[in-house]
Amino acid sequence: MLVVAALRWSDQRATVDPLTGEVRTDPRTSGASAADRVALEHALRIAEAFDGRCLAVTVGPREADEVLREALAVGAHEVIRVEALAETITEDGSETARLLLDGLPDRPDVVVCGDHSADRGTGSTPAFLAQRLGACQALGLVELTVAGEELRGVRRLDGGRRERLVFGPPAVCSVEPADLGLRRASLPATIAARRAEIPVARPGSLRYLRAGGTRAYSPRPRALPVPREAAPHQRLLALTGALVERTPPQLVRPATPEEAARELLDYLRRHGYAE
Repeated sequence: MLVVAALRWSDQRATVDPLTGEVRTDPRTSGASAADRVALEHALRIAEAFDGRCLAVTVGPREADEVLREALAVGAHEVIRVEALAETITEDGSETARLLLDGLPDRPDVVVCGDHSADRGTGSTPAFLAQRLGACQALGLVELTVAGEELRGVRRLDGGRRERLVFGPPAVCSVEPADLGLRRASLPATIAARRAEIPVARPGSLRYLRAGGTRAYSPRPRALPVPREAAPHQRLLALTGALVERTPPQLVRPATPEEAARELLDYLRRHGYAE
């Protein structure tokens, strides 16, 4: 089993200019957040429970190697840095997810991330990872354990409530920095990690993804104008278009392919799709 710890390299002490709003970062104060360190600890424990491999990956410039050296020191089997500039990572997390998966040599069984990054804090990258992998997602967990062949998590809800989840791989989990800390590295492991060479991957194609089953195309919903009617019944009629005159459907049976093409082109011209 391949367990991936997706770590975010970001400035933990970024400053903002009060006049211009410019965000100033410094590589010397950059690294993994508390949530990412907890995610690494969970990934190590899951890999140990399933007798698998733990791979730590991050997206960023060469300065991000320090995050991966720490992962090597505490027990990660492999590390990969995906080469990318900070300007290329979008705020919605979709580009980060694409770069992360593009840099992996194999398809992961479990991905563990922090619940949100310290620089942008959107927390959307785990959801994009799950969508690209076609995996189940368990987001915002305060507990994550292994029970047999399954994973069990506890998620925080509003009003002091908790939600218990039971799921299996493939899965993407995001964890909060709750009552758990990253294990301490030994001195020999720290020295070895300082001397280790960090593999660098450059974004390419998702070569490890296998084609799945086909599914029907789902078009995006249309944006409808707000109805002006006050009564709920009239508003419903306006939204559904029940009172709008429509052209009745027409059944045509062209005798030749040329006639069928002419019918199709005439239809497109009448509705403004062709000239």
